[in-house]
Amino acid sequence: MTAVKFRNPEVRLSEALETTRTAVAGHAVTLRELLGLVGEQGLLIFCAILAVPFVLPVTVPFMSTALGAPMLVIAWAIVQNRVPWLPDRMLDRALPGDTVQQVLERAARAAAQFEHLVRPRLLRLTATDGINSVNGIVLSLAVLLLMIPLPLVPFNNTLPAVAIILLCLGLTERDGALVLLGYVSTVAAAGYLGGLLWLAAMTGSNLDVAWRAVASLFERLF
Repeated sequence: MTAVKFRNPEVRLSEALETTRTAVAGHAVTLRELLGLVGEQGLLIFCAILAVPFVLPVTVPFMSTALGAPMLVIAWAIVQNRVPWLPDRMLDRALPGDTVQQVLERAARAAAQFEHLVRPRLLRLTATDGINSVNGIVLSLAVLLLMIPLPLVPFNNTLPAVAIILLCLGLTERDGALVLLGYVSTVAAAGYLGGLLWLAAMTGSNLDVAWRAVASLFERLF
């Protein structure tokens, strides 16, 4: 039983992935070695990818629970500033070197496509283990909001998913502006879902009726 200490992402994601690909060239690599090289950046990108399907206004029921669980594990790892705990047997298992290199090469090319949109700024928001633990708590809250079972209620998954993606990208590239937007999106998601739950409780109706009441109000106003 072991864990791997996170490293603070001080280089661009594409550079980190390319460096990792070079480091594992020519030999089989264990999951322990791979996590040590890629660190939190790879996990955060994986978390963002899991959140992408929820950007649609309505998602498949129970999908948020299935995909939210691994996101919550990653978010809690950010709080602890450690890679999620995994058994030694799994960490020491050898992975095919050629396959790992191909995956890392493709991931590096994909990362290079969006890096022009984000850049290191407001570095104090990602500078220390303490502030990153706070960021992990906010990320955990966004994931928990995403996992609330509210099927067929528009945007109930969209707002938390946007928050998750912003926080993950912001932490990955040390972009404090994206982290702040992730905070705002998390608060907006909490306010939206909390408002629906409050309205449903006050009117004694279900969430679908509460949503139709909100939609009707917006139609009258706008």
